[in-house]
Amino acid sequence: MARLKRPTNETSSPVTQYLNWKSNDKAFAYYDKAKGENVLVELPIKILFLEHYHTVKGWNDASESGIYSNEVYSIGKEPLTVKAFKGGVIGEGLYKDIKENTKNAGAVYNRSIYAMTSEGSLINVSFKGSAVKAYSDFYNDNNHLLDNNWIEINSAKEGKKGAVKYTTPEFTLGSTISKEENKVADEAANALQTYMDSYFGRDDKEVTVEATVEVSAEDMPF
Repeated sequence: MARLKRPTNETSSPVTQYLNWKSNDKAFAYYDKAKGENVLVELPIKILFLEHYHTVKGWNDASESGIYSNEVYSIGKEPLTVKAFKGGVIGEGLYKDIKENTKNAGAVYNRSIYAMTSEGSLINVSFKGSAVKAYSDFYNDNNHLLDNNWIEINSAKEGKKGAVKYTTPEFTLGSTISKEENKVADEAANALQTYMDSYFGRDDKEVTVEATVEVSAEDMPF
């Protein structure tokens, strides 16, 4: 023991799961490190919105590794650093300036949403392609209510572009949170705020991401 506090790098994320929409399964999935596999999370799910950001993810064939970037709140003003796990930097700068090069390398725009589950856990939900538009339309119509109302995803909507069929989550506005749920939400928000303050204060704005990226026809942007 020592009486002085030793310096630590306290930047571990309070997020318990990183969910992605799996179009073919009409469900969400997260990567379970212990099992070494993706685990499906079937609908319905209910979440409380906390905040959202912009990022890019994908798969780089040249390095045979996943692509990731830092998260930004204002994608038109804040630069991204896009990297492949095994291939280094793919692009740096505003998204509009590096979009084509990073896209050619396998990167896809993602909307990164931080939320609380009905059990009080912090999760991250990532959307790409057509799911981004479904989420954006819902958010634009209901953003003034999302601090105090649950978001429910009870079903999936089928779509088609050319010969490719896909699904998107159907968002609905749920019930108003209770006083007790509001207290839990404040605690979750405070934990996330502490982490994000640390994250955005870093000189090297890398973020811990799930190290498995599955790419198939369902993952292509539309």
